[in-house]
Amino acid sequence: MPSAHCGSVCESSRRRSGRPSAPRPTWKDSCVASVNPPRGMRDFLPAEKARRERVLAVIRERYRAHGFDEIETPVMEEHGRLHAGIGGDNEKLAYNVLKRGLDADAIRAAADDPSELTDLGLRYDLTVPLARFYATNRGQLPPVFRSIQIAPVWRAERPQKGRYRQFMQCDIDMIGDASSRAEAELIVATLDTLDTLGLEGGSVRINDRRVLDWMLDSLGFLVEERPGVLITIDKLDKLGPAGIVAELRERGATPAAVDVFDAFLHRPQTLEYNAYGERQIRKALPEGAPDDIVAHLVGIGEAVAAARTTDGAEAAIPGDIPLVFDPFLVRGMGYYTGTIFELAHPSVTYSLGGGGRYDGMIGRFLGQDVPAVGFSIGFERLVDLVEGQTDAASPAVVLVHDRDVPDGQLLALKAALIAEGSRVRLEQRTKNLKALLERAASDGYTAFAPVTADTTREALEVKPLA
Repeated sequence: MPSAHCGSVCESSRRRSGRPSAPRPTWKDSCVASVNPPRGMRDFLPAEKARRERVLAVIRERYRAHGFDEIETPVMEEHGRLHAGIGGDNEKLAYNVLKRGLDADAIRAAADDPSELTDLGLRYDLTVPLARFYATNRGQLPPVFRSIQIAPVWRAERPQKGRYRQFMQCDIDMIGDASSRAEAELIVATLDTLDTLGLEGGSVRINDRRVLDWMLDSLGFLVEERPGVLITIDKLDKLGPAGIVAELRERGATPAAVDVFDAFLHRPQTLEYNAYGERQIRKALPEGAPDDIVAHLVGIGEAVAAARTTDGAEAAIPGDIPLVFDPFLVRGMGYYTGTIFELAHPSVTYSLGGGGRYDGMIGRFLGQDVPAVGFSIGFERLVDLVEGQTDAASPAVVLVHDRDVPDGQLLALKAALIAEGSRVRLEQRTKNLKALLERAASDGYTAFAPVTADTTREALEVKPLA
């Protein structure tokens, strides 16, 4: 069998010898570079794959219970669509696919313009494909379309703990509803999903990109410097007020505006608790916040509060729900046009998901704006918080058989148990039976049964795996 490091050795020896570079080694050459998956991508063993699928099944079931319907889009989209200026920094992380049939001369001729080399790319999120999907299929969809998308996406990230180049996204979106009810439906469905997964206590930080624009304008920041100012403001949790002000000065932001912002951050505040609602929102902003935007945010809270009321009360107040207005929540996606939110849980310091309103994106394809808002759960972060659990509704049995048991007998026993609703695996008995059963338990099996040449279905003794 060839060495797993053979490929890199072969390539190194070619460079040292000064021989012309040959094509990369392949399996046919019995000389390959590595057996590891590409950096930032992962293999999943059966137990971990089963755990991920259980969590995904819960997410799908809860989303469907809230009236959302699952769709599927291609893993690739046209290069121009993925680089249309609506994906923010993620466009820089897109994996592009080389055009078919390019020869060396064509590649050299297009070397200064990478867009001439590619016509497709792997999707870096699910929102851009959804916008294209809606524009394509609008005539077959209801006036208000509630979609589920659960699928992998790809970004050329720098791999690190919790950040991968291929990862799963779980999105719900509402297209065609401009009212605050749309955001409320998304938030209620997401919190319900967290609760069902055993992660009670989740909360949602909420803001509005229109509020951010108004606030920066009222503080005196110039339009052209606002993108950089928002990047700095987004670091408030890490740098604190003093660090934010210092970085704004280093950026060369308008000095008078920085002074006003500094004074706003250090303004005297009472320690009274204000539940989510108009008072909390207005106290967190400079005076004069636009009434229509505040009313939209308040409406979200009132609708979510009503949905989360389970004690039969006739009315609910926004303080009954885990919503927190955060005037400095930014979120970096360039397509957000209104409400933005992030999902938090007290067990971790990072967000478990987020989303917002992107009313302008679909108009890029249709020529007319269509209201749209979405919420995405960060599945890779979420799945690590969900404790492992077996599917009690589906027994899983390992039939541990002797070597001399006929194949027909084994398959007949297996078929009988499957017909009764069990999941069944055949395993030949080994000297170390304990290790065999431990491996089966780690793969999600809950019981085993010894099988000899004389065993019938009636005589089969199923024992629990402790």
